[in-house]
Amino acid sequence: MTHARMSGTEQAWAALGGGPALPARIETGGPEGLLPSRLPVMELARSAVAVCSLAAAELAARRTGHAVPRVRVDDGAVATAFTSERHLRIDGRAPTSFAPLSRFWRTADGWVRTHANYPHRRARLLATLGLPADTPDGIAVDAVAASFAGRRGSEIEQTVYAAGGLAVAARTPEEWAADPRGAALTGTPLVARDRIGGAPVRRAAALTGEPLLPAAGVRVLDLTRVIAGPVATRTLALLGADVLRIDAPQLPESPDAHSDTGFGKRSVELDLGSRSGAAAFDELLADADVVVIGYRPGAVERFGLTPRSLAARRPGLVIGRLSAWGHGPWGQRRGFDSLVQVATGIASVEATDGAERPPGALPAQALDHGTGYLLAAAVLRALTEQHDEGGSRLATLSLARTAAWLLDELPARRETEATGPSYDPEKWLTETDGPLGRLRHALPPVAFDGSPTDWSRPPGPLGADATAWLTA
Repeated sequence: MTHARMSGTEQAWAALGGGPALPARIETGGPEGLLPSRLPVMELARSAVAVCSLAAAELAARRTGHAVPRVRVDDGAVATAFTSERHLRIDGRAPTSFAPLSRFWRTADGWVRTHANYPHRRARLLATLGLPADTPDGIAVDAVAASFAGRRGSEIEQTVYAAGGLAVAARTPEEWAADPRGAALTGTPLVARDRIGGAPVRRAAALTGEPLLPAAGVRVLDLTRVIAGPVATRTLALLGADVLRIDAPQLPESPDAHSDTGFGKRSVELDLGSRSGAAAFDELLADADVVVIGYRPGAVERFGLTPRSLAARRPGLVIGRLSAWGHGPWGQRRGFDSLVQVATGIASVEATDGAERPPGALPAQALDHGTGYLLAAAVLRALTEQHDEGGSRLATLSLARTAAWLLDELPARRETEATGPSYDPEKWLTETDGPLGRLRHALPPVAFDGSPTDWSRPPGPLGADATAWLTA
């Protein structure tokens, strides 16, 4: 069956190596017209959550010995979860989304988008203009606008990146496909799945009662940041995994981002470049079942943490990794959802008509969230395969490859712009008290018969937990 004749769910499930009969266990429903876009964003979101739910149900079936539970996908829950960072409230306060210097800028030949949400990225962007890091936002915005207006996008892209900042020139889908950076993704799988080492079959204890927690007893080392990776590990935590997030003390995460994606997890700070930090990581790895890596390729490898070395040190390990750009000339570059939308041509497709108007954006950071749920699904499927066959396993995804799925493979008419009605997300929101205050947050969209309806614990302060696994 070709992509054109397969639903998004069928495409994603096939990419995950799942049995073709199981998608019949999925039921969908909910309000219509959500996440309106010229591209099939709702199909992407629904499909990613559906296969993640199905992968969880499949693993639950292995551990209970029963039939695969029926999966329920509600479009309202999915759309709310895919915009979870916008619905979040921390003691009534809305989080900061994009900083003033994270935006589109007019150039001499089109548009460029920068990402400067983190202070060190802002400082490096300003350094390309000879401005100090403490330049007030108003002055900085005017200076960047004036400088970029007289320069070509490709030159800005190169100069800012060379300085350690982030800027990407806007391209059309056709320009991206013809570029070596985009062409490198042609023919690559949506989810790359590899067996990277031998290990005996590893079968977790049988599950009884409800809620069904298919990842109960699974220990996950979470080396991720921002949205996509943390969404994946937040989902594994929902399903019962002991997730321990590791951050470098010299690279602080956004507290607001962690308030959204830290549910169900614990958090520690480790400097992997120090002797004590490396030793602590080794102790954790010795009892880990899963490692999820969301840093750009090369970032953790310098500490000797390649997938094959991890699997050699801990046979039977499942490794899930994601990056912004995937294969090719930009494979080791940093990136974010907003920048990948611009480079791949998504922003061009979503642009409002008018030559002087900037490119557009998707109604959600769908590349981040979609890749996050696909990554969680890949980990869950790998655990199921281990239950049957053993082995160390690696799943690799990228935002850019998910973008290609959205642009070229999902079944929808790209030229049709949806105008769906507004909806009230309150049905899919709840409030939880915890160490960070009273949080209003989106409920998890992953659901199957007997599944948990919320996380077992709210997020706590980054780095505040013990560097140890929970006792069994």
